[in-house]
Amino acid sequence: MDLWEKYFPGQSLPIVYYYTDEKPEIQAESGAKENCIVCDIKPVLAGKQCFFDKSTIRCNGARRYLGFSQKTSLNFKYFLSCGIEGSMEGERYKKSPDLVEKWLENNPPLKAPGEYIVFKRIDQILPDDKPLAVSFFAGPDVLSGLFTLAGFDQERSDAVITPFGSGCASIVYYPLREIDSGRERVVLGMFDVSARPCVQKDQLTFTISWEHFIRMVENMEESFLITSSWRVVRDRLS
Repeated sequence: MDLWEKYFPGQSLPIVYYYTDEKPEIQAESGAKENCIVCDIKPVLAGKQCFFDKSTIRCNGARRYLGFSQKTSLNFKYFLSCGIEGSMEGERYKKSPDLVEKWLENNPPLKAPGEYIVFKRIDQILPDDKPLAVSFFAGPDVLSGLFTLAGFDQERSDAVITPFGSGCASIVYYPLREIDSGRERVVLGMFDVSARPCVQKDQLTFTISWEHFIRMVENMEESFLITSSWRVVRDRLS
């Protein structure tokens, strides 16, 4: 917390999430109010906590991307593309239903490792919690710092990726795929036009595995963050 305030003064703390088979004993609403689960996650940034299971997620896509369903909704390939004339307006995020099918083939569903998924702000985690990933909601200056820090101890040039998907997929689905694969690349997201109204106009998400996050924290005091170059950026954050 001290390092965050030192180098990113006044900026929102990130949130974490984990799965559990025990119903969380927290004062939180488990039922989604909005069709987009990103809207229900947003209050976590202000210190609230929330948890979901298969029955309390209203969006079929979110159930799949959080691992609670291995199926897509009926006519999903039309919903994501051109729609069905007279009965369904398509989102037109893909040019054709065939492209949607091919995209789905390359992005198979995950199985949730627990019955519940819990979201908390990082300063509220308890000793027994086992976070899987950390998600920052941030603007360009903060993202530039996080992006550079994420690749500080790596030789690869793609330490951060931006795959196509829903807002919740960029926070949960793709980061979990990275963890399972052992690559642990960071996922820059929230480019989903449908989810954009749930976040501030200058916010994107930056989601990283817990293990990679710990390494980032350990590297902070020897990285570019201690240079005059970052000081110029840092000073306009406060």
